[in-house]
Amino acid sequence: MADDGVVVLYDGTIITTDQPTNPNPNPYSIKVGLTQILRGGAIVEISDPTQAKIAENAGACCISIVGDHGRMSNPSLIKQIKRTVSIPVIGKSRVGHFVEAQIIESSGSDYIDENEVLLIADEDNFINKHNFRVPFICGTRNLGGALRRIREGAAMIRTQGDLSGSGNIAETVGNVRKIMGHVRMLNNMDDDEVFTFAKNIGAPYDLVAQTKQMGRLPVVHFASGGIVTPADAALMMQLGCDGVFIGVEVFDGVSDPFKRVRAIVEAVRNYNDPAVLVDVCTGFSDAMARLNVDDDNRVVEV
Repeated sequence: MADDGVVVLYDGTIITTDQPTNPNPNPYSIKVGLTQILRGGAIVEISDPTQAKIAENAGACCISIVGDHGRMSNPSLIKQIKRTVSIPVIGKSRVGHFVEAQIIESSGSDYIDENEVLLIADEDNFINKHNFRVPFICGTRNLGGALRRIREGAAMIRTQGDLSGSGNIAETVGNVRKIMGHVRMLNNMDDDEVFTFAKNIGAPYDLVAQTKQMGRLPVVHFASGGIVTPADAALMMQLGCDGVFIGVEVFDGVSDPFKRVRAIVEAVRNYNDPAVLVDVCTGFSDAMARLNVDDDNRVVEV
């Protein structure tokens, strides 16, 4: 196996991935290292430079630029925001659309999110992420999907929940619990049971074995969808995630979006400290009072 397919993570535990010979991209180990620096942080989705600056000032570890009409992030907006902030920037491409990914990479984006929330470009094939210099982020709803994306070269996994921007966190909680539950099941298996488990979830055996050894996903693991309060963010962290994505809806309907984003960032950093959570949640309910979810999971004003 090629040397650039070996990754050292988490207290010296070694994981490996098959990587095609390619003279241009960074080794996979470097890509995974670049996502490690985001651990313990909040990534904020933004749509313009003003929101980007608010997110940076509020302590976001990274910002993610919304897709343009269901397609990739606008390259000119990526360049503009790169000039506006000093934190890393994520550009989004459609699933399977490797040309969009090439454009985003050339625009200077620090990470690429192969995002299933956007329109799907290729229903059968994901991007070969080993062919790019920048790290990729991919979404999933289960352990098998996560490990398949890692085999393709994803350096961060985003467990995806609600896609409507409604503030409904139930789906995200369910998906995170399902992945963590499967990891715990895997940890308790005999080694000879891992082959069948890998087959049942449709994941590469070697990555399943590495997950068993490490007791967690082999790469950084964030949660996304419906996370709009400090308590939501702290819940995701206590369930075992390494960080959270905050949707662009946190900027809607409040006079002080900085306060809202800052409160969520502080909750991520101090998720195990109830005293800090009390402070960051105090007064925050007023900012969210206008956001509610109806029977169809749509945002309504109350």
